[in-house]
Amino acid sequence: MHVASIVSGLIGVATFFVATVLKSAEATFGISKADALACSAVLMLMAIWFAVGTIHHMKLEEKGEII
Repeated sequence: MHVASIVSGLIGVATFFVATVLKSAEATFGISKADALACSAVLMLMAIWFAVGTIHHMKLEEKGEII
């Protein structure tokens, strides 16, 4: 889960970078700037969710509880 958090966060940052740095209406592969920013936001939220899940799982393991 930790690796998924890092990967989705990095992809989200890359998507945000491409959508904001490239000044054209079509960012890449025919995806509009608004769609790229929406995808970036979703990927960032996924990264946060995975990180929270990882922390929760680690805390449960410390207590000896198995999911």
